[in-house]
Amino acid sequence: MSKIDELIAELCPEGVPIKALKKVCLDFIVPMRDRPSDLTGAIPWCRIEDVMGQTIGSSKAGLGVSPATIKEMNLKVYPIGTVLATCSASLGTYAITSAPLITNQTFIGLVCGDELFNRFLLYVLEISTARLAKVSNSGTIPYISRKKFEEFLIPVPPLEVQREIVSILDKFTQLEAELEAELEAELEARRSQYEHTRDQLLDFSGDLSSHPMRELIAELCPEGVRAHELGKVASIKIGEFVKKTKQDPNAEFAVYNGGTTETGFYEAFNSMEDSVVISARGSIGFVNYLPKKFWAGNSCYVIRPESDDVDVKYLYFTLKSSERQLFALRAVGGIPALNLGPVRTFPILLPPLEIQREIVSILEKLDALVNDLTFGLPSEIAARRKQYEYYRNKLLTFKELEAA
Repeated sequence: MSKIDELIAELCPEGVPIKALKKVCLDFIVPMRDRPSDLTGAIPWCRIEDVMGQTIGSSKAGLGVSPATIKEMNLKVYPIGTVLATCSASLGTYAITSAPLITNQTFIGLVCGDELFNRFLLYVLEISTARLAKVSNSGTIPYISRKKFEEFLIPVPPLEVQREIVSILDKFTQLEAELEAELEAELEARRSQYEHTRDQLLDFSGDLSSHPMRELIAELCPEGVRAHELGKVASIKIGEFVKKTKQDPNAEFAVYNGGTTETGFYEAFNSMEDSVVISARGSIGFVNYLPKKFWAGNSCYVIRPESDDVDVKYLYFTLKSSERQLFALRAVGGIPALNLGPVRTFPILLPPLEIQREIVSILEKLDALVNDLTFGLPSEIAARRKQYEYYRNKLLTFKELEAA
């Protein structure tokens, strides 16, 4: 028998009472809807993006209000230890305040009374999002009123039981955070190694005696590696405009435009595949390689080799390593954009094809090592989170005390 089972058997053998939040909370703090005009004060004014794990205590954007503004607008300040719950738009985010602060109307603040441990309430709310969503209004943007929170029912075991449950769940949460940090550190180490090796392989300037492929270079291009303008060794085409209203999520061809990801799908096809793409607007200078057929929008350039002496993947790795230089070439007047002229004249170092392909082979293997961890990272974290959720739900499920 676990310590929790022993505590329940000792302290609430007949079951755990179910109570409305208004019976166990001292206050329900609903923020003002008006946004302060002056946000240069010292008391944090927070939004949902300021939640860090299970806490919130500062504004990442440095937003804050002064005591004068609080008095003038009659703003509600959450005391330390208040449990915040999203009550509008993005339901399901919960945090505990680590400093006195104010929020926008996304949150409601729950101040616990003597019967309720705030971290226990936090965990109970985490498993109650679906129930909370059911009591929200039925409008376009969901909203849960103060009255609905006041009437919301939760189990309230004795404080000793609450604290023991929280102790166990906190350990799970800490282990999950440590695993995520460990995997992220490994991923960053692999990225750094990949970028270092890539930059070494693609650097043909200066003394090449320490180049990883110095023997091949000495054999195939003893005079060194020449630079060529990109437009002289590859075709460069701007994509075509596709109205969003014509895009269909069930269509076959992905639309690539000015961002780092696909922006939609289109049924028609403009003969683009096995190409390098450079964003001309939006994420200016971002470079991608698209092996499959795709539709190119009019905010990107499609690059393809003009001859068999140029490997398309070598072009990709070279341009990918030059994203900062491409971004620096943008025109900044009006709407920032990367114009065609600088792309055409962008210098590309082109060693013989055999060296290009050897470099591509090495970088593809390193790229796979990074991607393996990138794809494995979410799955491993998801598996740990699923285990955590199972135990959390089990720990927070009680035999209900029958009404007398």
